[in-house]
Amino acid sequence: MPVNMVNAANAYANAAKVGSSAGTEARSAVGGSFADVLKDAARETVGSLKQAEQMSMKAAAKEADLLQVVNAVTNAEVTLQTVVSVRDKVIGAYQDILRMPI
Repeated sequence: MPVNMVNAANAYANAAKVGSSAGTEARSAVGGSFADVLKDAARETVGSLKQAEQMSMKAAAKEADLLQVVNAVTNAEVTLQTVVSVRDKVIGAYQDILRMPI
């Protein structure tokens, strides 16, 4: 079976283009840098906590349903637990790096 050298070269060039651009596409789809991801997560956490606080205030003024308040507070609690867990993992990783021998 003869191989056309031009077709082989074009296939190789196309594969190289796909391989070199895959990382940049994934990076731009995620949202940029790691710091941007952390900032977005912090904003979402603060927003969740504020929403729970607002729902609690509405419940005190008898403007909100109890189920809405419980959902907002539970969502805020889960979000806060996640943030604390991520913080603990980051601190643990930093401490592991500090313990590495040079």
